[in-house]
Amino acid sequence: MSTTIDAEFEIDSWDEKPYAEPPEGPKLTRIVIRKTYRGALAGTGVAEVLTAQGEGGAGYVASERIEGTLDGRPGSFVIQHGGLADGDEQSTFGAVVPKSGTGELAGLSGRAVEARHGVLTLEVWFGAGVGAEDG
Repeated sequence: MSTTIDAEFEIDSWDEKPYAEPPEGPKLTRIVIRKTYRGALAGTGVAEVLTAQGEGGAGYVASERIEGTLDGRPGSFVIQHGGLADGDEQSTFGAVVPKSGTGELAGLSGRAVEARHGVLTLEVWFGAGVGAEDG
């Protein structure tokens, strides 16, 4: 059975460094984002983000390690997420990296259902070995 969690977060730091700024085409940037999560997901996250920003279109991919407690279970896990924008059209995607969970989150799986300003919505499954009550 899955659990849906709305994880509110604040951005603590944003370190952005362009690595390609061609005269034509999208600007490419690397960003390190540090976050604090509160609520059913409580802890910290560090995301390494790569972006492409052009006229009218943009995209990003990110790997984010989150450490803390998820639904009362301590540990860490990694999510990979991204998004594309083409004018007013936007789409996002994301998932928990398989076997990335540690502590009581070992065996965690799931997906990032939605990401919006200040909230990451996760749909997660606590697999075998995740929390004593799950057996």
